[in-house]
Amino acid sequence: MQIHLEGKVGLVTGASRGIGRAIAEQLLTSGAKGVVITGRKAETLEPVTEELGERCVGVAGNVGDPEHVAEAVGTAVERFGSCDLLVNNAGTNPGSGNLMDVDLGAVDKTWEVNQRAPLLWAREAWRQSMAEGGGSIVNIGSVGGLRPSPVIGAYNVSKAALHHLTHQLAQELAPGVRVNAVAAAVVRTRLSELLWSNDPEGAAASHPLGRLGEPEDVARAVTFLLSDHASWITGVVLPLDGGSTGA
Repeated sequence: MQIHLEGKVGLVTGASRGIGRAIAEQLLTSGAKGVVITGRKAETLEPVTEELGERCVGVAGNVGDPEHVAEAVGTAVERFGSCDLLVNNAGTNPGSGNLMDVDLGAVDKTWEVNQRAPLLWAREAWRQSMAEGGGSIVNIGSVGGLRPSPVIGAYNVSKAALHHLTHQLAQELAPGVRVNAVAAAVVRTRLSELLWSNDPEGAAASHPLGRLGEPEDVARAVTFLLSDHASWITGVVLPLDGGSTGA
């Protein structure tokens, strides 16, 4: 089954590296008319847009800033004609520790980026394009949002909220816009480095399929959910976990 996104315009937040970059590349490989990528700094986006080509445009800014959100969505609409596909990928985990001890400033930042910002992006994409033209949204969640685990409680709570936001938006935006999420386990990225870098083989062995996830694993699943091949799927949180949640 080949996935085709011809004529579609995508927007991927947090796409300067890792999962976001892999998703942007996969959307273009699948024929997207254009993709807007975002990140905090222009200098980190420029090498990506140069490599991915003229169908990829970068817009730098703070993922939780409404003005940046409006600018990025507006860039998709003005440059390519619409914003049909939105991937809320940007995430953070600035503080670790038990919830009784972790710095509340870090908690606020985690929740602002991981659960509030995706709502801002969905609202803006709806307002500028999807309310009239329809579309598809995929939120990048986590297995941490499916079950608790030590040390990263604030992150886990934010992802659980993102999963519920996915269910809520799927109800509110149907039938014109589908909203789904993926709940990724340990993927080999810089954000998750603390979870695997000290013992990569042990981390891989904790997954029944015997390996860590790669950004491309997430990108392929996200592209499927965005595409018309998933036209009867909405409100789903799909585990991408090498079998770990079912073990």
